[in-house]
Amino acid sequence: MTNQAKSIAVVGIGNSLLTDDGAGIHTLERFAEGNADDDVCCLDGGTVGLALLDRLANLDGLIALDAMKLGKSPGAVTVLLGEDMDTHLRNQKGSVHEVGLSDLMDALRLRCDLPGNRALIGIEPEYMDWGTEPTAAVAAALPEAAAFAHDLIRTWRAESSPEVRS
Repeated sequence: MTNQAKSIAVVGIGNSLLTDDGAGIHTLERFAEGNADDDVCCLDGGTVGLALLDRLANLDGLIALDAMKLGKSPGAVTVLLGEDMDTHLRNQKGSVHEVGLSDLMDALRLRCDLPGNRALIGIEPEYMDWGTEPTAAVAAALPEAAAFAHDLIRTWRAESSPEVRS
């Protein structure tokens, strides 16, 4: 066994032609601007499908970014970790993409490839109709959502680092 860095995927979900529905894709772009890690893969997952299955297998961490309807204020950022993410996806509340994401996570689970570290970072949409730019509320939330993704990766790495003993 080597001490290689963990393999993590950050997946933006949504349709960037439908204003706030593209929140996950826009967040991914923001995240990628500040990502210098070779072991962190940024993927545009579009409206998600099982086509991503092989690409997401054998990962140590997975962060999904999406618009998520939870009845909060437009632009509110919600972070669901591990079992909370799984429970949310099973209940299939929120974005229509979460049905595809739920299927993808179930397929990873069946293949015994479900990452132990996983999170869903969602931004509450305001408007979802034709348009290539998010609303002001969602645009203002993009840096916060991207920062959460960076923070999660740092936390996961710190938790998996071997302790230095003298």
